[in-house]
Amino acid sequence: MTFVTVLIVFGLVFWASRNMQLKPKGKQNVLEWVVDFVNGVSKDNVGPHEAPRFALMNFTLFSFLLIANCIGLVTKISTPGDVSLWKSPTANPTVDLTLALLVVVMSNTLGVQKFGFKGYLKVAFWKDPKGLLPMNILEEFTNALSLGLRLYGNIFAGEIMLGLIAGMIQSTMWMLPVAWILEVAWIGFSLFISALQAYVFVLLTNLYISHKIIAEH
Repeated sequence: MTFVTVLIVFGLVFWASRNMQLKPKGKQNVLEWVVDFVNGVSKDNVGPHEAPRFALMNFTLFSFLLIANCIGLVTKISTPGDVSLWKSPTANPTVDLTLALLVVVMSNTLGVQKFGFKGYLKVAFWKDPKGLLPMNILEEFTNALSLGLRLYGNIFAGEIMLGLIAGMIQSTMWMLPVAWILEVAWIGFSLFISALQAYVFVLLTNLYISHKIIAEH
């Protein structure tokens, strides 16, 4: 499903970026809006001078997460052994925690590149004169856990609820109209949550990076 998500993102961006015009319209407008949106998130956190460095990363991360969060709402395909063949990649904790770990590793690497190893330790881990090294190291692990589990919990819970609502139809047929209304309403709500979680992930990614590359933090 991760590979399917990547293909969908690539296909949508490729389609929207064909025949670019000076005065955008239609699909180009949507593409440019997404680019401007994620660039705004980056500028607010890492500053206007550093933001261009992370423009492509932010766009790629937001696009991938948005599609990955929503793709499991399309349908549900399972084997007789109840093995899911079609679901959101982000409904898997391994995917989410891996992405979160990559963010933490990347933010620390960027800090070392900017300040040097000794300078980075002072900026990122010895901010307090009394020294809070153990707590600052623990914070790195909690950041990764909270970033990954927040995304996983929201997307996984959304798909579970859709499954429960669909199960209402199998119990009694008279529940079909009620289940259909609930299903449509929950899909709409899940789409909103999916977009929100993609935004939150990108926002926190840029926030963690800013903590490592901006000495004032």
